Amino acid sequence: MHGLSDMLDPALQAVGELTATACQFTDSPNYYLSLRYRAGTLRLIAYDSHPRHTQPHLSTACDTRRHACLRLLARICRACDGSWGFGDSHEPGGGTRMWASLPREGATAYGAGAESPSNGGPVIRRA
Repeated sequence: MHGLSDMLDPALQAVGELTATACQFTDSPNYYLSLRYRAGTLRLIAYDSHPRHTQPHLSTACDTRRHACLRLLARICRACDGSWGFGDSHEPGGGTRMWASLPREGATAYGAGAESPSNGGPVIRRA
């Protein structure tokens, strides 16, 4: 609909990372994933049912684990000049909200110059 085929690689990788992490952390068989394209940026949001911990020690441990699960998402967003994060879900039912934003300009350049790690981005090899 929006002609976003030029963003397909980073978008699919971001969806995969958000979905896999939501499935790993959720306590129910359901999670929610939203993709929205507006103002030249693809925004992805995933909600899972895992509540944010109120005890500082548990919260830190859980955030560290979730951050590790989203390591590839962080690299994708960095390579696309985008952003990502997670925090409390303000939706009914609570849980955790994870998000990523991929600006079209950065996402279309994703993988360009992949043979040269000197550009500071991840080295991506296509099969």
